[in-house]
Amino acid sequence: MSELYDYKAFTARNFRSLPQIRQLPESLKREMEIVAMIFPFKSNSYVVNELIDWGNMPDDPIFRLTFPDREMLSDHHFNRLKTAIESHAGKSQLDALIHEIRMELNPHPAGQLALNIPVINGEKLEGIQHKYRETVLFFPSQGQTCHAYCTFCFRWPQFTGMEGMKIASAESRQLAEYLRNHKEVTNVLFTGGDPLVMKSSILDKYISPLLGPGFEHIHTIRIGSKALAYWPYRFTSGKDADDLLRLFEKVAGSGKQLALMAHFNHPVELGTKAVKHAIKQIRSSGVEIRTQSPILRHINDSAKIWARMWRNQARLGCIPYYMFMARDTGAKSYFNVSIENAYEIYREAYSKVSGMSKTVRGPVMSASPGKVHVLGISEIAGEKIFILQFIQGRNPDWVRRPFFAGFDADASWLTDLYPAFGEEKFFWQDNYEQLTRIKMHQAVKQEDD
Repeated sequence: MSELYDYKAFTARNFRSLPQIRQLPESLKREMEIVAMIFPFKSNSYVVNELIDWGNMPDDPIFRLTFPDREMLSDHHFNRLKTAIESHAGKSQLDALIHEIRMELNPHPAGQLALNIPVINGEKLEGIQHKYRETVLFFPSQGQTCHAYCTFCFRWPQFTGMEGMKIASAESRQLAEYLRNHKEVTNVLFTGGDPLVMKSSILDKYISPLLGPGFEHIHTIRIGSKALAYWPYRFTSGKDADDLLRLFEKVAGSGKQLALMAHFNHPVELGTKAVKHAIKQIRSSGVEIRTQSPILRHINDSAKIWARMWRNQARLGCIPYYMFMARDTGAKSYFNVSIENAYEIYREAYSKVSGMSKTVRGPVMSASPGKVHVLGISEIAGEKIFILQFIQGRNPDWVRRPFFAGFDADASWLTDLYPAFGEEKFFWQDNYEQLTRIKMHQAVKQEDD
């Protein structure tokens, strides 16, 4: 039964104090500490006491979702780091090795830094991303942490202190000015980190200006958050929770749509009294809850898990939205599911649920050119192929135009695929390369200036 916990974070510095951790083998705890030197590590009292099944160690999916594992690093990287520690390498030498390993793990996939940040009058608008015509992402600086860190997180460099890797802005004025001048934008997504780690009054200062004159073109405000799964008391306990719900009501009452993009990775996260109460409170405030997750080996790579998760979400009044492929960054090899397996899991799970859950799309790759939806696997003219389409693209003209890739049982990302039927390139490839060159030229010019 859920109870209200005082929030307490568990990191590499204090996780050994947990009674449940003390029972684990020393070798396992030491491996966790080594992996935590590369990837950010934070769990919390709710996750530890309500979500993790400590009788199912170390295979419990929520444990693997929030605690480091030896296999999240390659043997090469792990052994280099372990050897350096055991040989008592100096701090500067160890820091250099940690940075080198991190840089080999594709710390900012899909062109997040080079291609997505707008440049106006030679100035980068830090903390803003504008990849798709209708949607702007905003990264408030006060929301650049989370109640707990997911081990698969594709924005893991945000939390490591790596120089030049943080995407964040404290300038609500800059966001408002950019949106005022870009009438094609209809959606704003507040993301992070997790915007809901902020005080409600700070979040209000970012959102409320968008409800006034000059922003009639902004129809939808979205908040990307894992708080429902990792700290549902954010919505139910204390004055700041009340203030947050009042803010939600204000946005809903303004005539704009407010959607909470809730990250749930496993059905266990939907089962506590705390999360059910939080969902009820949020929905009562006029907010729509849409749910999404990547498909992850060791966590949720079965049709049974996905069907159960979608059913539970629909039963609670949430809208299943996306099944993503894990991004090509960080511990990707640990969580990796092939495109073929992801599609078959999606198809089987989709066949097991009612129409209320069939709002979900997947599997989807958020790749540099755009969001690529795997529609199916087929055989045409004797060649086995993947059938794909863009849901969103850097060029909107690419959207909903099917294209075909040769079948590869090991492929797990767009860059692993090649055009089917002997074609040299996908239909969008030349245009994408041209757009990339333009963006890179703008970035170089800005640095030179």
